[in-house]
Amino acid sequence: MNKTVKVVILTFLLLSVVGLCIATEVEASSKLDEVIQVQKYFRSIHIMAMLLAGFGFLMVFVKKYGRSAITATYMMVSIAIPTYFLVEHTGLFSHPGPAINSLILAEFAAASLLICAGAVLGRMKVYQYILLGLLFVPFYVFNEWILLSGGLGLIPIDAIADTGGSIVIHAFGAIFGFGLIFSLTSKKEYKCEVPSDATSDRFSLLGSMLLWIFWPSFCAALVAPKDLIPTVINVVLALCGSTLATYFASVGLRKKVSPEDIANATLAGGVAIGSTCDVTIAPIAFVIGILAGLLSTLGFAVIKEKLQHLLKKVDTCGVLYLHGLPGIMGGLVAIFVVKGLDVKSQLLGIVVTLVVALVSGLLVGKIVSLTGKMGKPYDDEDQLEV
Repeated sequence: MNKTVKVVILTFLLLSVVGLCIATEVEASSKLDEVIQVQKYFRSIHIMAMLLAGFGFLMVFVKKYGRSAITATYMMVSIAIPTYFLVEHTGLFSHPGPAINSLILAEFAAASLLICAGAVLGRMKVYQYILLGLLFVPFYVFNEWILLSGGLGLIPIDAIADTGGSIVIHAFGAIFGFGLIFSLTSKKEYKCEVPSDATSDRFSLLGSMLLWIFWPSFCAALVAPKDLIPTVINVVLALCGSTLATYFASVGLRKKVSPEDIANATLAGGVAIGSTCDVTIAPIAFVIGILAGLLSTLGFAVIKEKLQHLLKKVDTCGVLYLHGLPGIMGGLVAIFVVKGLDVKSQLLGIVVTLVVALVSGLLVGKIVSLTGKMGKPYDDEDQLEV
């Protein structure tokens, strides 16, 4: 065998080995991608449990409105997800990414919708919750586009620290809901009692526990695999911090523990840790949770009654104190926690969110108010067979 033939054979063998290695690498990469997609699917199901069972039961604390609250939750989740997909696929604000990512982002929009609806819970007919979802989601996507995708050129892409949605999801939903109450709280509704009892409080606490359990999946839904475990630990510790802080703050401010505080402010750590959940360290996450729990409990125990009396408007679920204030706090905390953060962009993102949410909430509230009024607020009999 001459030298030329040997060279050809060796070259062929070498190319074959290289080709086999590349094929193996591509196959391994493909399998890894499939595993990651499946993991995201599991987290998306956890988020769905939060939306329907968590938020749904959390909102049944109104004694005579529990069945309507559950029905409204079904309707809002069912309208928010397809509306998000529809808006996304128009390409006006952003182009669709991987399907599982789109589903999770749509669930985030549904969560923000449920937050905003909590502000006017009990004062809308069931079909108005559907209308609210149709009008809310495009504004939500618009704000998400500005903050996360460089929309309008205001904020560079990836300049905002908000992995778990303290700003984009929680603060936006709460401030949007705050805008709604100006058109969706009549004098009669302001004076009407929002009663609860032992049974409705127990179901509300069950919803809170379900949210607590699945919150780590909510914050970690789209993080890189290497950041998953640290993120989950940070979220759990933040929730532990807010839960402990809520108990002591509730006793200190009210002399006895309030079920309203326990059902709501215990979750404030999950809200506030959202902006830094994948970049902070465990001790700081615990402190963030403690501060959020104190802030939220102060909101429910002190600020809520004073603000309602001042404005003559009602935030039924106190979303401003669970999602609004802790969400803003989480966005601000990132300035001190995230190394190399573009502070100007972070602050601008918070301001833009507050402005877009409030203005759009005021506008949508006006529109929804034109479509009818509840005959008996906070009562299932107005809309359901009982």
